[in-house]
Amino acid sequence: MSYSDKIRNLYQGQLGDIRNAGIYKEERFIHSSQAADIEVEFPSGADIMNAINMCSNNYLGLSSHPEVIKAAHDGLERRGYGMSSVRFICGTQDIHRELENRVTEFLGTEDTILFPSCMDANAGVFEALLTSEDIMISDRLVHASIIDGMRLCSAQHDTFKHSNMEHLEEKLLLHADKRIKVVITDGVFSMDGDIARLDEMVKLCEKYDAMILVDDSHSTGFIGRTGRGTHELCDVVGKIDIITTTFGKALGGASGGCVSGRKEIVDMCRQKARPYLFSNTIAPVIVSGVLKVFEILSSSTERRDKLEKNTAYWRKGLKNAGFVLKEGESPIVPVMLFNAKLSQDFSKDLYNEGIYAIGFFFPVVPNGQARIRTQISAGHEIHHLDKALSAFIKVGDKYGILGLNKEQIVAKYGL
Repeated sequence: MSYSDKIRNLYQGQLGDIRNAGIYKEERFIHSSQAADIEVEFPSGADIMNAINMCSNNYLGLSSHPEVIKAAHDGLERRGYGMSSVRFICGTQDIHRELENRVTEFLGTEDTILFPSCMDANAGVFEALLTSEDIMISDRLVHASIIDGMRLCSAQHDTFKHSNMEHLEEKLLLHADKRIKVVITDGVFSMDGDIARLDEMVKLCEKYDAMILVDDSHSTGFIGRTGRGTHELCDVVGKIDIITTTFGKALGGASGGCVSGRKEIVDMCRQKARPYLFSNTIAPVIVSGVLKVFEILSSSTERRDKLEKNTAYWRKGLKNAGFVLKEGESPIVPVMLFNAKLSQDFSKDLYNEGIYAIGFFFPVVPNGQARIRTQISAGHEIHHLDKALSAFIKVGDKYGILGLNKEQIVAKYGL
């Protein structure tokens, strides 16, 4: 057979090395809907236990909201399970157009095009717009899906140091001769939780005749005064040329994404973006649910406001307990452990305490930057956060890291 023992043994050896290093990624099975309280399997897998979810992208607590579920049911009954086709053949319903218009209005852009996911949006947008005469200049910490999308494009690529405007200006000067220049950044950086300096970036792009693309997946729905995203927070609504974002996080938590921005750019994606042309469109059930999410968001900022309060409460509790945190304003609050195995062991001990929080390490984050990435939700109540904090303190005390700084933790456990 073609899959020889030699090849099998090669992969088994590599997987064994990962296990022996204590960094093998184990999937945990949830037996309930997504929420602050979830039912999960015991570590042994023998039974079910309750846990508090501290690492979901369900920022607004809408993943299992009864009105969203009902809208999805109604969409299923009225529009069917799926389209069985791509958009330009026979995969477009009127509700797809309705959602595109709703997103455009919400984000304050000129037009929007839906994709099966934001990863597909990022995979399609660069190749549709750019050629080898152009340059992509990206922040060094942009999301993996942006990196993958840029790899599919023939345009040249350069980077600037994370959130360093002086370095970005140097790169814009260096590439002044390129036909099209695109500055690329996350709005909220998914692993660190910090926010891009979009106001300054827009000024630089205007000065050097460059476009700007922002992946706002960890922002849309809850960052900014009315939750429109980092462009609202930074007061640059209408000045961002391309926004990619997802419906799979705060906006209902299912799937789907989009490119929203200048009308011509969106139309180019309709004509040339391969994930749009060759993948089935978003299922009607999801479109119906997301439309209900926008209806909920337009009626009140209550969930966004609660999320902000919960985030401040959680961050203060961790800081007072003596953990090393990444500074930021977003609901992403990384607890820094630096050592990959420690992050795995810490996560397992939290799980035993009924707290679901995953350890992240290289290559998901830079080497030596291992962490537990906690994410706060409007679905959390104070009693959830208090219980989670008690568990973090208990496990932190077990490993003797409370009150230690980075250098002391690294001296104790290594990188």
